[in-house]
Amino acid sequence: MNIVDLLKSILFVFNSFFLVYLIVYSTFLFLSSIIGSLILYRNSNYRKLRNELKDDYYVPVSIIVPAYNEELTIIETVKSLLNLHYKLFEIVVVDDGSRDDTSKKLIDYYSMIEIKIPIKKEIECKNILKVYEKIVNNIKIVLIIKENGGKADSLNAGINIASYPYFTCMDADSMLQVDALEKIVKPVLEDSNVIACGGNVRISNGVKLKNGKVVDYHLPNKILDSMQVLEYDRSFLASRILFDQFNGNLIISGAFGLFKKNIVIAAGGYDASTVGEDFELVIKLHVFCRMHKIKYSIKYVSDAVCWSQAPDSFANLFRQRKRWNKGLLQGMIKYKELFLNPKYGMVSFVSFLYFLVYELFSPFIELIGIITVIISFLLNLLNIKFMLMFMGIYIVFNSFLSFSIFLSRLHVENIKLSVYDFWKALLLSIFEITILRFIILTARFSAFIGYNKQKYVWDRVERKKIEYK
Repeated sequence: MNIVDLLKSILFVFNSFFLVYLIVYSTFLFLSSIIGSLILYRNSNYRKLRNELKDDYYVPVSIIVPAYNEELTIIETVKSLLNLHYKLFEIVVVDDGSRDDTSKKLIDYYSMIEIKIPIKKEIECKNILKVYEKIVNNIKIVLIIKENGGKADSLNAGINIASYPYFTCMDADSMLQVDALEKIVKPVLEDSNVIACGGNVRISNGVKLKNGKVVDYHLPNKILDSMQVLEYDRSFLASRILFDQFNGNLIISGAFGLFKKNIVIAAGGYDASTVGEDFELVIKLHVFCRMHKIKYSIKYVSDAVCWSQAPDSFANLFRQRKRWNKGLLQGMIKYKELFLNPKYGMVSFVSFLYFLVYELFSPFIELIGIITVIISFLLNLLNIKFMLMFMGIYIVFNSFLSFSIFLSRLHVENIKLSVYDFWKALLLSIFEITILRFIILTARFSAFIGYNKQKYVWDRVERKKIEYK
C-alpha cells in the first residue's frame, strides 16, 4: 500500500467515525428529548388530576449562598429567599473574603448583629473570621465572613455552621421561584434513600419575577442570551431527565441543588482543589455510596426552578465555559475508575462515557472531523453533495429538537410566548446549533491549553445588578 492509499484509508476511517459520532449524538438527543417531554407531560397531568401534597411534613433546610464580590446582587438574592413558600429554613450567606461591600450591605440592610458561637469543623475550610445573625419574618439569616478559599471552601464553611440536616446551595446571582424549595424536597419526603436532588436552572435574562413568580416572560434582547436560553432548556430537559431514570446523573448545578448533610460530610465535603466543585461532589457521592454499600438515589426535579443570570458577552461566556470544562476534566481525571467499570453499572457505561465523549473530548473530535473533511475535499475524496445534504439534515434536525424542547417547557409551565419571540426562537435555534456551538467548543478547547498552570484559576463572570419585585 502506497502513501496515497494509506492516506485515503485514514481519511475514510476518520470521516466515518465523525459521521457516526454525529448520528449517535442526534439519536441520543432525540430519544432523551422524547423521554423528557413525555415525563414532563405525565407529571403535569398527574398534578392536575390530584391536589398537590400539602401537609405539615417539611424537611428543615439550610440555604447556603457563597458570595465573593457580590455587592450588586446579594440583597436581592436574600430578599427573594425570604419570600419562599416553605415552613422551616434558614439562609446562610458565606462571604469568601470579598474585597467589595458584600458583607457591609447585608449587615446594614438587615441590621445584623455579630454573634460568638462555637464552630465545629466537620469539613476542613479556611478560617471563619466573624459570624452575624438576624431573624427576619421568623427566618434566621446567618452571615459568615471568612478568609478567601474559593466557592467549594465557602460551601464547606456553610455546611459546618448550617443547623439543619439538609442543605441547598445556590449562587449569589440567582433567585429561586417561590415554590422551588417545596418542590425540590419532595423526592426526600417520598424516599428516604434520596441523598441529593438537582433543580432546574433557567436563564433570568428577559424574565420579570414578582414575589417569586413569573409575571412577564420574553426572550432576552441580546441574541447571545437568547441562544443560551435554548441551550439550557435542551440540556436540562433532555439528558438530565433521561439519566434520572437510572440514577445516573453526574452533575447537580451549583446554582441550585439539595443535599443530605451527613452523607456529604462523611464523603469529605466539597473539593476546594477543583473549579468544578458541583460535578466533583456528585461523582464523589456515587463512588462513596457504592463503596460503602449505601442504598442511595440522586434525583433531578424539573419543576424546582432557579432563575440565574447568563453571561451577556462573548468574553464572559468564554470564561464560564472554559471554567466548566476545566472542572469537568479535573473530575473525570480524579474518578477515572468509573470508566467502563461494571462495578458502577450504567453510571459508568452510559453517564460517564457520555460526559467523556460528548462533553470532555467533543472539541477534539469535532476539530479532527472538520480537518479531515477539509483535507478530503482538497484531495477530491469527498462526496460534496452527500456531505452538504447530511450536514443540512443534521442542523435542521437538531434545531427542530431545540425549538420543540423550548416550546414544551413553556407549555408545561403555562408560560405564554409572544408571536415575535416564537419566530425569534425558531430562527435562533439554527444559530444556536451552529454559531453558539462552535463558540462553546472553542472555549472548551481552551481549557486544555496551559491547563497545568491554570487548573486552579477561577475564570470569573461579571455580574449585573438584579431587582426583585
